[in-house]
Amino acid sequence: MNQKSGAARSPSDRGFTEKQGQYLAFIYTYSHMFRRAPAETDMQRHFQVSPPSVHQMIVTLERNGLIRRQPGVPRSIQILVAPNHLPILNWLKINQSEPL
Repeated sequence: MNQKSGAARSPSDRGFTEKQGQYLAFIYTYSHMFRRAPAETDMQRHFQVSPPSVHQMIVTLERNGLIRRQPGVPRSIQILVAPNHLPILNWLKINQSEPL
């Protein structure tokens, strides 16, 4: 089937990788919890990665049309993906298959 039509798309064919999905889910969750977008340092702490890694991911998300930012304005990230297309955030790395 034609991929441009958007019909019969699999969950893994949402236009972003699993890692990108986790960044998008983090940005969405953080923004709703704190009523402002996260700073790159917030993402660095959550994902335990280096500042250049976070910045490269943000640039990639923007280049792929998944987020929008205002140049020179901190915490200006806006997600351009519908919330129902975002994965669940692996917040605490809880193994969901283990019983409570």
